[in-house]
Order: sequence, then C-alpha cells, then structure tokens
Amino acid sequence: MTLSPDLASRLAKAGLDPAAVEALVRATVAEDLDGGVDVTSVATVPADARGHADFTARAIGVAAGIPVAEAVVDVVCGGAADISTFVADGDRVARGQVLFTASGPTRELLTAERSALNLLCRLSGIATLTREWVDAIAGTGAAIRDTRKTTPGLRALEKYAVRCGGGVNHRMSLSDAAMVKDNHVVAAGGVAEAFRAVRTAFPDVPVEVEVDRLDQIAPVLEAGADLILLDNMTPHQLREAVALVAGRARLESSGGLTLDTARDVAATGVDYLAVGALTHSAPILDIGVDLR
Repeated sequence: MTLSPDLASRLAKAGLDPAAVEALVRATVAEDLDGGVDVTSVATVPADARGHADFTARAIGVAAGIPVAEAVVDVVCGGAADISTFVADGDRVARGQVLFTASGPTRELLTAERSALNLLCRLSGIATLTREWVDAIAGTGAAIRDTRKTTPGLRALEKYAVRCGGGVNHRMSLSDAAMVKDNHVVAAGGVAEAFRAVRTAFPDVPVEVEVDRLDQIAPVLEAGADLILLDNMTPHQLREAVALVAGRARLESSGGLTLDTARDVAATGVDYLAVGALTHSAPILDIGVDLR
C-alpha cells in the first residue's frame, strides 16, 4: 500500500479498508487514463508547474468520501501533494464551502480531478439524501436503514456514506445475515419452514424474515425470528404488527416509503425504515474543483 500513513489511518478509523480503497482508486484512475495519458493536461500545463486545487461544495448538503477523494489525489500525485482538510465526513456543508485543498504538481491535480469528484459527489449525495430521511423521522425512535441495492464494486463506500448521513447499515453481504424473502418462502414451502431451514443450516447467523400479511407474523415469531420485515404495509397494519409482536422481535418497514410518509411510518413503532433509494437513486452533491 502506498497511501500516506495519515490518510490510511483516517480511512481505517472511518471503518474503510485502506488497501481496498487504494485498489478502487487505482482502478478508477486507470479507467480514466485507459492506458494513455491526460492529453489535455500534458499539452497545456508545463511539467514543472505547481498549483492549488480547492474542492468546493456548490450546493448545500452533507459531506462524505473526503478521504477517498484525497486518496485519488495522493495516488495520482505519487504522494507529492500537500492536502489540507477543512470539513469532516458527516458534516453539513454550505454552498461555496471548501472541503479540502490539494497543493502539488498541476498536471497531476487536473488528472485526479474527475476521478476524485466522481467518488466524492456520489458519496456526498448519498449522505445528503440519507440525512433528509433521518431528519424526517427525528424523535420517533426509528432508524433509517439501507439495502443491498448498491452500485457494484462500491458497496462498502456507499454504505459508509449512509452512515455519514446518520443512517444505519443492513447486511453488507449475502453471508453475514440471512434475509428470507418471498422467493425463499416459495422454495421452502412456507414462511416458518424457510426460517427453520436457515436456522438449522446456519444457527449463528441473524435471520430476518419478510412477511406481507399480518397472519404470517405469529408462526415466524414462534419459530424465533430475530427481525421481521413488514413489506408494503399501511401505517394501520404496521401499528397492528407492532402490537402483535410486542417487542419480541425487531420490525422493519419496507416498500412504498417516501419522505412525505416517512414520519407517519416511523411513528407506528417500527424499529427501521428500509430505504433502497438511499443508494440506488441518490442525486450527486454538486462539488467542483477550482485551480489557483
């Protein structure tokens, strides 16, 4: 690994694998260069020129992925850039606020610009949207949770961005928790049967079971489900489910959720609202680079 020790430490403290981030950064830059060079920067910028690049928010939002963007600069500049950071991931940012500044060889700074922004804008957009959902249900006791509807190859970063926005993560992979959904139920011959099959095969793995009718809850509870996903239920049905479960399992509402209805859903007493849109539909946060 060639990231600076300080940057590698910051990534690790954020719960990100520095080696994995560096590998992603190198693949991202390699895709941008496609085996060649940055022809525009090489042609227009003297080889010995040095500059300062300000990464600046152009919209109000929540920052996420600053150390990831810095890793792009670090890798492209070969460790020759001096980086000053003014905002932490998870901070709210204002239009015109400088997130970080990189000083170094101008050609390399310009080569790093788009790769760094692609990651920084994407992750900050996810954090910004997540914070909107979190703010919408503030004080209800419920939490906003993501799904596996992530961009291939970017799951760890996108779920990190959800955390930066105040949300919580669902399972990271198919192997760290079980989710018994409708197709598993069909294959197993019933909701309770599917749960028992998973519990028998993987006794130590947390198991969540999806139900779409209230009458499916009792057998799942009796079987010992840790968490029940209530799919496409109305607030009235959710309140009935909360009363029926009476704290014996955690409850997650999923399907058809919007920012306008989020607070009503959260107020029913469920523990989580599952929002796939956090990662599959978040608009980017507009961030730009100003060279001086």
